Amino acid sequence: MATTERDQKYAGSLNSAMIDGPEGRAAQACANQFGEPGFTDITKVYIAQRYEGYTEENQESWRTLYDKQMAYLRTHASSVYLSGARSINLVRDYIPYLEGPKSVNQFLQTLTGWQSRAVPGYLPAKAFFACLARREFPTTVVIRPKESLHYLPEPDIFHDIFGHVPLHADPVFADFLQTYGKAALLTNDPYHTERLARLFWFTVEFGLIREDGEIKLYGSGLISSPGESVHALTSPEVERRPFDLDTVCNTSFEIDHYQPILYVLDSFAQLRDAMNSYANRLMTEAGQTPVSAP
Repeated sequence: MATTERDQKYAGSLNSAMIDGPEGRAAQACANQFGEPGFTDITKVYIAQRYEGYTEENQESWRTLYDKQMAYLRTHASSVYLSGARSINLVRDYIPYLEGPKSVNQFLQTLTGWQSRAVPGYLPAKAFFACLARREFPTTVVIRPKESLHYLPEPDIFHDIFGHVPLHADPVFADFLQTYGKAALLTNDPYHTERLARLFWFTVEFGLIREDGEIKLYGSGLISSPGESVHALTSPEVERRPFDLDTVCNTSFEIDHYQPILYVLDSFAQLRDAMNSYANRLMTEAGQTPVSAP
């Protein structure tokens, strides 16, 4: 078999069968065609985690990243994130399970009903939104190789589970994220699609929040990056702006370097309420009856 771009990207990181076997190829094909006739079942984009494929080097990468990040995050991450990490039993000892009695999903189910579902790679926007609308988070199962521990522009299981999933244990954030997914499914307008992508980027991926007078981290791209987590809070080159929905949605971004602009929430309720407002706008444009905010 010819070497693929993904093989090169994760060379030495994982048994390629975890994502590139028949199951993975079929799931990716379904994801790429999701929404077309015959491709409306979002569960067909999910794969098994194939936990036995992780090597000792993979487990060592997880432990190294966990130790380095938690040492910083204990005093610099949002209290909501830290509480969520404890609630889902996120530990340093092993790469998290997505299935079975030790899995993060066992804890999430009773907390908010969210679940993490293994996927073979990037999902197109509509497939990704459809997952969120069901309270299911598409989760990359590969982990970055040792030589890329400091920063990796592509998602991996450390980014997705360590970075994203603890917030899914919080009811307010959990409601926001599902509303985001439902709202994004309502529109095919490139104007709104771009604005929603920016909202996700500057909140879910690279968001900051003010707690007890201090700016804390909560976005997964910051939480999971040893380099950018420090840069986001300490660099004089970062402009930290107060969160405003329209301003955020009008701000462009680039993905291949540390972010020069970040937005600071007052609370996760502020984010949820802003998303509810945007969702109601999209529902009105789609000819549906807006829902009342909780």
